Amino acid sequence: MIQKINILNTPPDPTDPELIPASDACALLGISAATLYAYVSRGQLSSRPGPDPRSRVYLRAEVERLAQRKRAGRGAARGAAQSLDRGLPVLETRISLIRPDAPYYRGRSAVAAAQGGATLEDIARLLWECEEQDPFAATPPAAWPQRIATLALDPALPPLERTMACIPLLALEQRQSLNASAPVRREVAALLLRQNAALLVGTQPDARPVHRLLADAWRPGDAGFAELLRSALVLCADHELNVSAFAARVVASTGAHLHATVSAGLAALSGPRHGGATARAHALLLDAQAGGKPAAFIAERWRRGDDLPGFNHLLYPDGDPRGAEVLRQLRELRGGTPRMQHVEAVLAATAEHSGQHPNIDGLLAAICYVHELPAAHALVMFATARLTGWLAHALEQQALGTLIRPRARYTGLAPGRPL
Repeated sequence: MIQKINILNTPPDPTDPELIPASDACALLGISAATLYAYVSRGQLSSRPGPDPRSRVYLRAEVERLAQRKRAGRGAARGAAQSLDRGLPVLETRISLIRPDAPYYRGRSAVAAAQGGATLEDIARLLWECEEQDPFAATPPAAWPQRIATLALDPALPPLERTMACIPLLALEQRQSLNASAPVRREVAALLLRQNAALLVGTQPDARPVHRLLADAWRPGDAGFAELLRSALVLCADHELNVSAFAARVVASTGAHLHATVSAGLAALSGPRHGGATARAHALLLDAQAGGKPAAFIAERWRRGDDLPGFNHLLYPDGDPRGAEVLRQLRELRGGTPRMQHVEAVLAATAEHSGQHPNIDGLLAAICYVHELPAAHALVMFATARLTGWLAHALEQQALGTLIRPRARYTGLAPGRPL
């Protein structure tokens, strides 16, 4: 027990150049200590225990990055620059709104929808404004064409890469891909939603609800797991102008077909700072298990200044409500099992040492960890759900008929100067 306490309370190395005291952080930012603490509470900076119990230290890189943004200047140019990183709004949308208690889909709480039994198809009808049309009532998707089947059913291919390879080929099979009629475009979107899910799990497309298609592929006969997937998909369907939604929307603004917008969204999702966050969160759970002492592992990781994948969200400083809802359902379904107890230990240690709450990436990873599924399945859940929002943004953007073409501020070599 004495050894465990020493591990958890080991202070940071005062000579570590990556960690600075509060006084230095305030000096770099030109702010008071009270403002510094406010930045931490809003999630703009993170802190760690200092060399004595009453002090805190800060990551130099985080502080310098925030200081650089503050020096960027004021006015329109500054606003435009900051808008590209969770800053000022850059366009109007009627699709979703982010509030502390939940994301809202066209004014309706995503958390309430998940609790109320909505399916991903229900959310698609809402986001695509299908008041007088059910695009999922069209002819069920057919089996894969032969030239696509070879790729679509190849289990050796990673899910995202398999899907990105096949979606452009499916566009060649879709005669209505450039049809401007709203009902036709919604039917194409519904078909794409089903095909995308089938590609991600490497099976033939059909008319089953998407959450059932995934659940039957991974844990057939497990009704509780299928219900958990249903909620997770609903909660991940859209999240305003995130990276992948913006990428899809830019492509849609050119008039490209929906298959191209989906390809753009999948490509953006593939990065480790977006969809790849689920794999890193899953790895954190596995690494914390390896030594048998998850609390000590989290404490040491935080003391070193390493991040904690699957925790914290800049848009939800008080905790991600999507993650909280999935956690509630996961506890009801698997509470008390050894793997869920491990997840709880990681959550408790992270809360104690960093004050951070789990986000939706972390909970998708936890679903896979608790059910002994591969880490890649967490990204499959995310990509299956988020396609719903990409298509909503594509439909909205193309209805506006405007091109998204921002300007850049040149900071390179001035013209006329010798090379």
